Amino acid sequence: MKKLIIIILVFAATNDAFSQPASKRITRTEYIETYKDAAIKEMHHSGVPASITVAQGILESGDGNSPLARYANNHFGIKCHSSWNGRTFIQDDDSKDECFRKYDSAYESFVDHSDFLKRQRYAALFELKITDYKGWARGLNEAGYATNPKYPQMLIRIIEENDLAKFDKVSPEKSSNNKKKEEVVQEVAKSKKKGSHSVQLHDNNIKYIEVKPEDSFEKIAEEFDMGTWQLYKYNDLDKDKELFDEGVLFLQPKRSKAKEEYHVARTGETIWEISQKYGIKCKKLLKRNGMFEGDEPKQGDKIFMQRSKR
Repeated sequence: MKKLIIIILVFAATNDAFSQPASKRITRTEYIETYKDAAIKEMHHSGVPASITVAQGILESGDGNSPLARYANNHFGIKCHSSWNGRTFIQDDDSKDECFRKYDSAYESFVDHSDFLKRQRYAALFELKITDYKGWARGLNEAGYATNPKYPQMLIRIIEENDLAKFDKVSPEKSSNNKKKEEVVQEVAKSKKKGSHSVQLHDNNIKYIEVKPEDSFEKIAEEFDMGTWQLYKYNDLDKDKELFDEGVLFLQPKRSKAKEEYHVARTGETIWEISQKYGIKCKKLLKRNGMFEGDEPKQGDKIFMQRSKR
């Protein structure tokens, strides 16, 4: 009988530890202040708007107070899936005893959230402007991220009520860590150096590598844990194209405009070459200059990269 009582007490104490907060609940304001820098940093690395990341974290983790966030550092409710080889956290969700990913830190959860959205089903989102949080919210729902039909409205309301959209406009130079561009380059290169390539940061704030003659799309995709479709899409290339022998290959979507106002075309220069040089999407260049797919500039043509040709 004594042994049974002891077992019951131990079980009750253990159960209480998981049902009661390990510390006091944090407010939404505290959550935003604590995690906004992680979201901004990931935005510059992945292209996912910081406002969307913070709003999803708020919604999925209950402002960081859910057991999943507090005990597993999982702020986005990402389940294990067959590809997960890390630690796990078991709790009831849609079904009993479901498997969720467990992280060593909250920042790992933010990084994994960005990686999770790099799946092909979310590819259309990266065609949107990084400041288009409404488009991202609706796109997440259309791609099946959540089952609640009101998920977009919930995200948009959180973003607008807490002025989260301002985080989408923060450049690396103006982020709260106040790092210079050179420091950002060093940090990205250090954290993402894999295999035989070093990641560099383009002037238009896009990660890229220098292609080598022995490279292939498959090898690079494997090296950086990406899909080949991402490399094709981010570099405006058809899927039947072979990888060029040398030059810039972007690991993130190119931007909608460049920092330079215009470019003067050289003899034989193509729209794609200009696009790769300045990190701007081909379709944006064509539209901005009143051109159509297949059109190429003539020597001396001004190719506008910030505003439409007048």
